[in-house]
Amino acid sequence: LSGLKVYAENDANVAALGEYEGGSGSKYTSILFMTLGTGVGGGLIIDGKIIQGFCGCGGEIGHITVNPDEKLSCNCGKKGCLEQYTSATGIRRIALEMLDEDKEESSLREYGDELTTKDIFDEAKKGDIIANKVVDYSMTILARVASNICHVVNPEAVILGGGVANAGEFLIDKIEDKFNKGNIYISGDTKICLASLGEKAGIYGACYLVKK
Repeated sequence: LSGLKVYAENDANVAALGEYEGGSGSKYTSILFMTLGTGVGGGLIIDGKIIQGFCGCGGEIGHITVNPDEKLSCNCGKKGCLEQYTSATGIRRIALEMLDEDKEESSLREYGDELTTKDIFDEAKKGDIIANKVVDYSMTILARVASNICHVVNPEAVILGGGVANAGEFLIDKIEDKFNKGNIYISGDTKICLASLGEKAGIYGACYLVKK
């Protein structure tokens, strides 16, 4: 009733725009933004424009199928989505499955049902074998998907945000080599880096969206 114009946009898209305009993506003309939290979201910014697609589904990278043989359903109803393997929820699920199947000693067992994805990364940094197996498995999948997307849209940078990205440079180290090996034509050209605006990225992006 205020008479003011209202703009609606996907949360991952405005977060991508925030990083593009005022964060880690500000020095690039095009970026792929991947947000790794409870789920996996994404946003593509090409030459300053959000790629929305014809019905607004552009950038929904979390529901790219990476394992057609998966038995469990994703929140979207499909099976084998990227989100099931690289979100905080998915990484924790994989860890619990590995702990059940692999009887090797692991500090992860001490956490019981309270195990979190942060715990998994913390223990991986300390050298825990199963924790590193979990992280390597999930991040290999993420790196391959990021590489595949980059072969389609060829952005200058891939920017990682969301709670999982709080693992910092350890996360980049786990992804970078696998990412570059998958980039046959663009190896060494597309950078992979961490988001810098944190939870404020969406707020920044929403402001830039209105400003534009």
